[in-house]
Amino acid sequence: MRLWSRGRRRCPCCGAALHVADRHERFTLPDPALEPGPWHDAEDWWMNDGDARTSVFMQVPGLGSFVRALLPVQLGRSHKLTFGVWIGVTPDDLKRASEVWWEPEYAELVIDGRLANALPPDIEVGAPVRLVVRDPEHTPYCDSSTDPRLQSLLTSTWAAVDGDPVRPVG
Repeated sequence: MRLWSRGRRRCPCCGAALHVADRHERFTLPDPALEPGPWHDAEDWWMNDGDARTSVFMQVPGLGSFVRALLPVQLGRSHKLTFGVWIGVTPDDLKRASEVWWEPEYAELVIDGRLANALPPDIEVGAPVRLVVRDPEHTPYCDSSTDPRLQSLLTSTWAAVDGDPVRPVG
């Protein structure tokens, strides 16, 4: 079952028209927030915007702190799939990111965290990932990982089935 949106013609972040070869999939919540737990009934979830779809920061009592990030995957034939994922971060890193978000220092932001959404083909929640700012007008990008599967997803060109990456090309 897919837990992300289908935004094939418009960017789910800004609403800009997308080239058909540039698909965006945005996770609404971190996967652990979908599991049963005391956070389901908690009323003190904090998000920087009105809802989880449009927020880039989230704090869930008893679960953790999260920052939204972009995870681009290069597909064959010059196609690209960009996931809008949640990254589990320390409360200090969440605070630091929110303090510099609209400041010139944002361009230098680097955060180490853990992937909070499972990705095809078999990238699990918890994979370590480094976030960097590639463009000050965008959320941070997933740049590298010490997890070999996630690093391959970030750096290889992938064959796709039904739009999802299934294996590296070549």
